[in-house]
Amino acid sequence: MQREQNMTAVADQGHMQPSTAYRASSWMIVLLAAACGLIVANLYYAQTLVGPISAAIGLSSTAAGLIVTLTQVGYVVGLLFIVPLSDMMENRRLTVLSLFVAVVALLAAAFAPNPVWFLTASLFIGIGSVVAQILVPYATYLASEEQRGAVVGKVMSGLLLGIMFARPVASLITSIWGWQAVFILSAIMIALLTVLLSRLLPERRPVPAATYSKLIVSLGTLLKQTPALRRRALYQACLFGAFSLFWTVVPLRLAEDFGMSQQGIAWFALVGVGGAAAAPIAGRLADKGWSRLLTGLAMIVAALSFLLIFFVQSHSTIALILLFISAITLDMAVSGNLVLGQRAIYALGSEARGRLNGLFMSIFFIGGAIGSSLGSWSYTHGGWSFTALIGAALPLLAYLYFLTEKK
Repeated sequence: MQREQNMTAVADQGHMQPSTAYRASSWMIVLLAAACGLIVANLYYAQTLVGPISAAIGLSSTAAGLIVTLTQVGYVVGLLFIVPLSDMMENRRLTVLSLFVAVVALLAAAFAPNPVWFLTASLFIGIGSVVAQILVPYATYLASEEQRGAVVGKVMSGLLLGIMFARPVASLITSIWGWQAVFILSAIMIALLTVLLSRLLPERRPVPAATYSKLIVSLGTLLKQTPALRRRALYQACLFGAFSLFWTVVPLRLAEDFGMSQQGIAWFALVGVGGAAAAPIAGRLADKGWSRLLTGLAMIVAALSFLLIFFVQSHSTIALILLFISAITLDMAVSGNLVLGQRAIYALGSEARGRLNGLFMSIFFIGGAIGSSLGSWSYTHGGWSFTALIGAALPLLAYLYFLTEKK
């Protein structure tokens, strides 16, 4: 264990070398923020397009959730097996190779002739898009010590904007040119981004702390020896599962029960963007020692968001308004708790911060994949009421677990 810590310390010194030799300029920060937003958006485009995609490729309503689920599974695979390579392999080269995979997968999805082809492409879209989690820590190595916090904050803002605007943009494009255009346009943007990053990113060649196999094996050791990581990851997995369930099913409800077009669903998805305002607020309040209170509050708000729409299930204007409110409050709960979780993980120390963050995100994305799958299954077999109950149960389970946490 001591030997591993010493090797990690040496690696950290190697990581810091670019920071002293290069000061991140404003345009480089903007480029990295935009890159993260465009890349991570690939994970969310399909969430509001489940209906038209399923109809086009002949996928049953029961299996429709796999469209979102397999993309998230691919992202988890990338987090566990691709991101650790950033501690061994030259980062610019790794970035370009990963983005090439994403471009090919996006084009494959756009021209998929059958469900198997499309679902396979979805898996590789997730794997290729994991490069966003390589660029965020990469930004810290480009920044000087005094600007590091500000740089990470700005890059993460770009990533969050990509998540927030992916759903409405995808719905809007689909309403004009069809769902295939979403994947074609994204492939073009990612291809241009790949060329740009290959030419403009400074080289970062890390000093390996261990062999690839040892880094992968160490993930299990970290998970076993870090109870705070397990707890925070499970909290977020439950909330993100509820979030994914909601956004997998709500476009179907909006189309079937309220007769909304893809353009109307786009406007609905845009409303959820307001929920992201909770992230910086949660961060500031957590700095004042409110993490525990806010964590419990996030779980309660998420559960109430589903209960609110469970009790009013008519096709009335009031029911639609409540759906809007639920979208905002659910996004607030999930984004706020994500910041609280990341803050707790980063406080565990810097020696294995990348692997800790990779484990944290992997676990909660597994929760998201389960939530997407549950959503399509529950909506098919029990309708909206059954789906809403499952959505409420997930954060309530997290809250029961939260009550066992020692102060």
